[in-house]
Amino acid sequence: MPRTPDGETNIVVLTGAGISAESGIRTFRGDDGLWEGHSLEEVATPYGWAEDRHKVWRFYQQRRSQLPLVEPNAGHLALARLEAAMPNGNFTLITQNVDDLHGRAGSNNPIHMHGELRLLRCEVCGEVGERMEPEHLEESVFVGCDNCENDILRPHIVWFHEMPFELERIDKAVNSADIFLVVGTSGHVYPAAGLLEIARSAGAYCIGVNLEPPLNVELFHEFHQGAAGKILPPLIGEWY
Repeated sequence: MPRTPDGETNIVVLTGAGISAESGIRTFRGDDGLWEGHSLEEVATPYGWAEDRHKVWRFYQQRRSQLPLVEPNAGHLALARLEAAMPNGNFTLITQNVDDLHGRAGSNNPIHMHGELRLLRCEVCGEVGERMEPEHLEESVFVGCDNCENDILRPHIVWFHEMPFELERIDKAVNSADIFLVVGTSGHVYPAAGLLEIARSAGAYCIGVNLEPPLNVELFHEFHQGAAGKILPPLIGEWY
């Protein structure tokens, strides 16, 4: 695969928590595996939501309130510039992150396979909407649906034991990739971790960028160890 794409090259990018961590997004997960002192089952599963909605709501309201306090970094901006430089729009950005940093950096319509913190969803009528006004970020006050009588919306987040969004679109993009660039992922979380193997099997040239080698590092044609904000600008700056 040539290092410099041309107008017919399909570039697909997958990003994970590492690129957002450089902007100061808290991972909420400690070395002991707990999220803010809670197990994943308590705050990141449908069962936890059914058991204690107040606890789950407070947890995600903390994360939603953090969004206005952080900014896109050089890695986000480099990917947005690459997308803008692709002459035929042959660019797809898939992110495991639920923050809004790619969009604020200038990326158009990234695929949020794990949902978005800015959005809330009604489990009664299915309505999804952005609810980021100050009164909608209170930790102790639920937000109700504007479309029906349901008075408790849930975070529009894919929890453990739920299916990621837009898998058909993701599969089509990955299978058609000429270059598959993976940034800031550990290779632990499936099905996202399996996309690298799919891309390589389909003939894509696979490039990885991460602070530490991920579990599936041997599948990359080239791997760059370090911060995305330092590596991506010169790496993909060669392509346009």
